[in-house]
Amino acid sequence: MRILCAVDGSECSRWGVQALEALADREPETVTLLHVVDPAALRAGRGRNPIAEKRALAAMEKAGNILLREAERSALVALGQAATGPRTTLHRTLAHGPLAKTIVRQAGRMKADLILIGSRGLSDVRGFLLGSISRQVASIAPCSVLVVKQPLPRLTRVVLAVDDSKHSRAAARFLRSFILQKSASTTIFSSAERPVTDLAARYLAKAQVAVLEQPVIERATRLVMALREDFLKDGYAAVTDVQMDHVIDSIVKRVETDHADLLAIGSRWLTKSERLYLGSVSESLLRHAPCSILIVRGKRA
Repeated sequence: MRILCAVDGSECSRWGVQALEALADREPETVTLLHVVDPAALRAGRGRNPIAEKRALAAMEKAGNILLREAERSALVALGQAATGPRTTLHRTLAHGPLAKTIVRQAGRMKADLILIGSRGLSDVRGFLLGSISRQVASIAPCSVLVVKQPLPRLTRVVLAVDDSKHSRAAARFLRSFILQKSASTTIFSSAERPVTDLAARYLAKAQVAVLEQPVIERATRLVMALREDFLKDGYAAVTDVQMDHVIDSIVKRVETDHADLLAIGSRWLTKSERLYLGSVSESLLRHAPCSILIVRGKRA
């Protein structure tokens, strides 16, 4: 697996590097540590003192290279390769440009399988108005993204939230192939939307509502049981759960109940207008879920 790990010197950025420990058993093929210098940060002084601006940019680059060297040492420790011959190739890259777009561009260039990035945990209001680098990256990345929201030295409890789509099946395969440790326990969870609105349910008998809900529940149950069989065949412990409730709320409650280390979901591509006006389940969960999140995305069609 080829991993791009973004670093900026913050605490959450260090969590991202340390999360390589949770992936160490898989011995990633390549880990590229990336620090981005955004010249736009100097925009306020542009045109008034170009010499000072040039010096400031040079200082940012110097600090970035120091951060990358420190991150490399931490990555070697996290991968358990500090005292042994390197089995994972580590690269350090200093790039220039807008943060999220540059991270995504570098991931595309190296054909990364996974972007590893820490989350600053902006409040919901501030995050909604300004966005966060992790959410911007997750919305436009050409590959899967692991957003680390707290220290993640190991994966003990994982929730895989699924629906009846190819994106969920891809998330299950990715989780088994690249992420899970044999000691981890996975809850395969599906939240089925009610086939009737709350308003309509007021005018129907409970038996009538049950008749409408039964095939939805049965379809979701068949899905999670089939996915569980795949996990068991590959030697991973897995249980299932199906509920009928609001999707975001029920997933967050499941994560909280399990005290999960990681929530894994599949995500389809959204157009720019969809991201602006509708958002997505993955983007909503990035705001509300209390644990780290793996968003699995295949190649753009």
